[in-house]
Amino acid sequence: MDTRLANRVYYFEESQTLEMAKKARELSAKGVKVINLSLGEPDFATPKHIIEAAKKAMDDGFTKYSPVAGFLDLRQAVSDKFLRDNGLNYSTNQIVISTGAKHSIMNVILALINPGDEVIIPNPYWVSYSEMVKLASGKPVFVPSNVTNNYKSPASAIEAAITDKTKMFLFSSPCNPSGSAYSKQELKEIADVFEKYPNIFIVSDEIYEHINFVSKHESIGQFQSVADRVITINGVAKAFAMTGWRIGYIGAPEFIAKACEKLQGQFTSGANSIAQRATLAALTGSLEPTKAMTAEYLKRRNLVLKRLDEIPGVKANVPDGAFYIFPDFSYFIGKTLNGTKIISTRDLCYYLLEVAHVSMVSGEAFGNPECIRISYSLNETDLNFAFDRIKEALTI
Repeated sequence: MDTRLANRVYYFEESQTLEMAKKARELSAKGVKVINLSLGEPDFATPKHIIEAAKKAMDDGFTKYSPVAGFLDLRQAVSDKFLRDNGLNYSTNQIVISTGAKHSIMNVILALINPGDEVIIPNPYWVSYSEMVKLASGKPVFVPSNVTNNYKSPASAIEAAITDKTKMFLFSSPCNPSGSAYSKQELKEIADVFEKYPNIFIVSDEIYEHINFVSKHESIGQFQSVADRVITINGVAKAFAMTGWRIGYIGAPEFIAKACEKLQGQFTSGANSIAQRATLAALTGSLEPTKAMTAEYLKRRNLVLKRLDEIPGVKANVPDGAFYIFPDFSYFIGKTLNGTKIISTRDLCYYLLEVAHVSMVSGEAFGNPECIRISYSLNETDLNFAFDRIKEALTI
């Protein structure tokens, strides 16, 4: 990179999910049919009632700048949603609407993390968590887990990572990339740990809340012993197939919400006005389209688990939610496939892209280098076609 660039550009890595998607597009541009299992994007259309709300918003003149923290009626809808669905009490003054949940997380990190502050992040983690912390000059501290413990870090391991420099605990449930979701009891055990450390904030990324296959979604903010230090992140991208609309939101202690609003006022100002009106329709309208999508994801999950079971040496857990599977492919490390020596799962992903024309993301990006993330956010025909290719390419 050019040495004239600011040092902060070197602090963090390029997103491997976006990198693999870019390479898949380059191969597709050459006329190759690539099955893309690398992106975390629903293949469903945004529900019709949400699109109609956006059209109406334009007709009604919602084409001007929006308030930095978001329209008041949308913040009220978010407040109502948190209370209705999660048992969380956030007033409208504690809510900030941002340009996607990623933007929301970055706002919170910038509002709280000083140089040298430590942020505990359980493995596996969404690729951007660690890089966001680095961008704020903080230090990510990882708590390992693997397929044998369903990719969930026990409270005891989390507590062992705490030091006098710990400022934040950052996690997602259901998790990207593993699909694992913490139960109410598991969250209580984690809350009991942080009850003893009143200077540590908890950031709970719940963007996959509605894509849940096993039970009611549970939020760590429900536990009163830590509720005043929990920042809950959510958005409409995944549950409502609204990735391109770019709306996320936080519920947070008011002083943090005000800090995020101040930061956002200098970065982006208010989020897209039309998308906010669409989000209002999403949060106040029917969840039936979301439930239908989730039922389809469950069928796809079961299909992918069945197809993975056909490949010798691959170990997978049964994800509780989201639309990812994060199997352990360590069996193939060190082996030679069709003349290609596989040194890492990143090598394996490149090999599968070139030979099988299937795009996936190495677990290196998520803190578990023995794994590969597979997104099943596409139809069953393409999934079967992809796994036919993968199975053939991995035949030793």
